[in-house]
Amino acid sequence: MSDVVIKNAEQIALMRESGRLLAAVFAYLDPLVTEGISTMQINDWVENYIVNELQARPSSKGQYDYPYVLNASINEVVCHGFPNEKHILKSGDIVNIDITLEKNGYLADSSKMYMIGEVSPLAKRLVDTTQAALWHAINRVKPGVRLGDLGNTIANFAHQNGYSVVKEYCGHGIGEQMHEGPQVLHYGKKNTGLVLKEGMTFTIEPMINQGAAKVKTKPDGWTVVTRDKKLSAQWEHTLAVTADGVEVLTLRDEEQHFLANE
Repeated sequence: MSDVVIKNAEQIALMRESGRLLAAVFAYLDPLVTEGISTMQINDWVENYIVNELQARPSSKGQYDYPYVLNASINEVVCHGFPNEKHILKSGDIVNIDITLEKNGYLADSSKMYMIGEVSPLAKRLVDTTQAALWHAINRVKPGVRLGDLGNTIANFAHQNGYSVVKEYCGHGIGEQMHEGPQVLHYGKKNTGLVLKEGMTFTIEPMINQGAAKVKTKPDGWTVVTRDKKLSAQWEHTLAVTADGVEVLTLRDEEQHFLANE
């Protein structure tokens, strides 16, 4: 992972456009991610939409030899789930769709949980708590705050709700490269870690488990699952640190209410 790259106003404007387009991808997907479709169908729809409708690039494809344009992580899959024509969504599933997009040389990265059909109250609680944990951290972002404060906020909230936090994967700086500095851990101690400065751009993307935090990687070398086969959830946004707070570059319309009140 490279050093932290401070972005100027022009660079952040380019990232803002990439983020806007990525939010549009999720808006396009919202009515389509339903019972009876395969995760490969979602992959193909997203690739077509990004390339042909948005004239942008699905930047996961080909990165580290990854062959698809998104990750589709169902139920006990923590992250990096391969799309597959045999993975048919069924009522009760929870699925994370994780997409990256590049436009004019700058990237945006975001993921969203979808709840398919009739989802159990316990599954819904995990999904909602994970989203809330992300937003508790986002709303703390401003110059002078330290990365450890963000991780501490997420972990404390998860633990208070009876969940565990996956430690093997983290958020990351992003810009012209998918993975820049800093690493953004989803656990940590207050008043530790890098001090945030205006112009930093990075993702926060907590992975929170219903059971234990332990995970394992399947033989395909990508798909990560919970060891105890209990559910996992994740939400992700790309952010920019502003002079007095944070801008969520991949903000979706239905999330406006999560933004901290001025």
